[in-house]
Amino acid sequence: MMKSITDASFLLLLSSLLSTLKISTATDIINTTQILRDGDTLISSGGRFELGFFSPGNSNNRYVGIWYANINNITAVWVANRENPVKDTSGILKVVEPGVLVLLNDTNNIVWSSNTSRAARTPVLQLLDTGNLVLREANDDRPENFLWQSFDYLTNTFLPDMNFGWNSETGIQSSLTSWKTNDNPAPGDFTFFDDLTGYPQCILKKGNVTVCRVGPWNGHRFTGIPNSGQDPTYTYEFIMDENKTYYRELTIDKSVISRYTLSQSGLLQRWTWVDRIQDWVLQLNIPADNCDTYKLCGAYGSCNMANSPSCGCLNKFVPKDPQGWVKSDWSNGCVRRTPLNCRKGDGFLKYSGIKLPDSRHSWLNRSMTLEECKVECSKICSCTAYAQLDKSIERSGCLFWSEDLIDIRDMSVDGQDIYIRMASSDLDSKGKRSKIFISSLTSLMGVVLLGLSLMLYYWKRKKNYIKGTTGGSHKKDFELPLFDLSSISKATNNYSIDNKLGEGGYGPVYKGVLGNGQDIAVKRLSKTSMQGIEEFKNEVICIAKLEHRNLVKLLGCCIQGEEKMLIYEYMPNRSLDLILFDPMGSALLDWPKRFHIINGIARGLLYLHQDSRLRIIHRDLKASNILLDSDMNPKISDFGMARSFGGNETGANTSRVVGTYGYMSPEYAVDGIFSVKSDVFSFGVLLLEIVSGKRNRGFSHRDHHHNLLGHAWMLYKEGRSLELIDDYLGISGYLSEVLRSIHIGLLCVQQSPEDRPSMSSVVLMFGNEGVLPQARQPGFFTERDLFTAESSSSTNAASSINQMTITLMEAR
Repeated sequence: MMKSITDASFLLLLSSLLSTLKISTATDIINTTQILRDGDTLISSGGRFELGFFSPGNSNNRYVGIWYANINNITAVWVANRENPVKDTSGILKVVEPGVLVLLNDTNNIVWSSNTSRAARTPVLQLLDTGNLVLREANDDRPENFLWQSFDYLTNTFLPDMNFGWNSETGIQSSLTSWKTNDNPAPGDFTFFDDLTGYPQCILKKGNVTVCRVGPWNGHRFTGIPNSGQDPTYTYEFIMDENKTYYRELTIDKSVISRYTLSQSGLLQRWTWVDRIQDWVLQLNIPADNCDTYKLCGAYGSCNMANSPSCGCLNKFVPKDPQGWVKSDWSNGCVRRTPLNCRKGDGFLKYSGIKLPDSRHSWLNRSMTLEECKVECSKICSCTAYAQLDKSIERSGCLFWSEDLIDIRDMSVDGQDIYIRMASSDLDSKGKRSKIFISSLTSLMGVVLLGLSLMLYYWKRKKNYIKGTTGGSHKKDFELPLFDLSSISKATNNYSIDNKLGEGGYGPVYKGVLGNGQDIAVKRLSKTSMQGIEEFKNEVICIAKLEHRNLVKLLGCCIQGEEKMLIYEYMPNRSLDLILFDPMGSALLDWPKRFHIINGIARGLLYLHQDSRLRIIHRDLKASNILLDSDMNPKISDFGMARSFGGNETGANTSRVVGTYGYMSPEYAVDGIFSVKSDVFSFGVLLLEIVSGKRNRGFSHRDHHHNLLGHAWMLYKEGRSLELIDDYLGISGYLSEVLRSIHIGLLCVQQSPEDRPSMSSVVLMFGNEGVLPQARQPGFFTERDLFTAESSSSTNAASSINQMTITLMEAR
């Protein structure tokens, strides 16, 4: 009697019978009688894409993926079994009736399969030259009749001819999800998708938190992408009807190889392959800068990277929380200077050159003119603003908003017009358009900044004041609190030696206790100091009005007769170098404490470079200028050598090089060129010192004559970075974080300033586990080279050669 054959047995038998049918690597198609083994590939008809098994990064797991056929290093653009890898090379990919693609392992269990709602009589699998893997009837290659296609199930890559958006008929949303790591293509933390809540717009999320928003489509492009001119290699289209909403790019020049990727660190990036250098070139980053941070400036706030601070209120609006605004807390946004009164009649003010606000609380009308939109919005009291829907069409209709307007940025070149409801008393009587205006001189904030402006004015006009030629006659010129000389003398026990914390190029520093019991640090200008006057002015100008948890706080000053003193908050744990480079102290700094200090310094430096009122380059960042409070929170101190800039300025050139050898960037030490990237270099040196517990300058090793940077670079190239780590560190459970920090440190000290990351990128690197770029050779010298450079430097170079500088002991 014949026994029945189970489905599993039949599948096993079928697999055995077909095991000898190995497909040709020159084909782009297989049917139900063929299989694709690990080692076989399909190649698209034009030779552009290849399908097969691969192992990403350093992983041994095997995945079915699609990559570029003519690029040596596998650049995967799609992965099938991204969450279910095959553990060895036994995987088999095949098509089974009635039209399903399955991936089997060595036990013939299904690891992954496609899904389809229709049956096919003769299904085939084909890799198209667009990179699309499709299941279709053998005699029907019409896209609308595909049984299944990989273009509907994107991973981390968007290619030309893909549809990015929603299809309501199939219920499929095409969105990008990052990989977990470079070795693991499983879905990571970040998602980029087309949000249909309100008018469609692209949203980047980390988990459930919105990170960045690309503005709505305006007929030409998505708003919010600066300098996004027409690309001669592609055409763009945005389709929105009752059945579908999607964006796509169509290739004009077939020779161009380009793709978008969503990185593990949450960056949407556009890459183009350049044959000449055999490498990918980055063309676009989203987020591009801090102004791309979702609702950074709150409601009715506008972000402009050219300004400092970058957030400001729209014209006719004022900060809702003036005190928070001064401290760079813009989360509460802005409010109208004059409240609306719909019953008495409001109007609309035109704002030009902006990224349109978040459109999730919006609706549209496709048939109205702009004037009709105004009438319509006027009738609805909850209508807060309107804008032209499609810039490419005269009578295109309008987009209306019904909530507070958030996530606006100034885009004077590629921006759009929006009409915002305002009280009639605030309307421009001549009907002229209103540009974005950073209303920083309003309310309390205006008073504060005006006071600082007056102080700077007096610095320039009254040099005798700086020189200390008078007593207290100019106290009114300061916005800083002024301390009486007698109270400071009493607080420091008449500058007792027992109260002395240290001394540097500026002069001595004393601990003091005010009458109310508050501990202070007093920085006293030495009468013989050659650099103290300039430092004194810089300290006041740079940090008098800055407030950040990772910057030391200047409490006030004392100027009387020939005495000039600065009064700071007292830091009970004194400076970082006293602990870090001391064997007993270093043992108390485990990795979590060190990482907390590194992050704090990075955030303080980011504030100085990007978010403070003035763009400030510190120029003397080092371990002795990092003070530690009672909770070991780091505070950047000593701004005597700092330089401030406005607008888009990020650097300058000087004939007077100041700073400390061992922390100075090459371009600054040699050519006097300094920039924010000079501070990045110093931060990188400091980071490597914190990890290793060793000074960069004075470092010695029995096997070579390099300084700490050279030593770290050598270990990095040889895959031995673990040897750099301080013996006291205790890295159990933190190994990957420590190694990542070393890598970031080496990126910061690269020879070329252009190669070094910005501090915003550094903070982002610390906050995620994305893949880091390869570090290039740092700008380091051997100790012999360093001493040679020092002895031959210009005679007017003012450098802190002694590591025990004033700020080393400034326990503020």
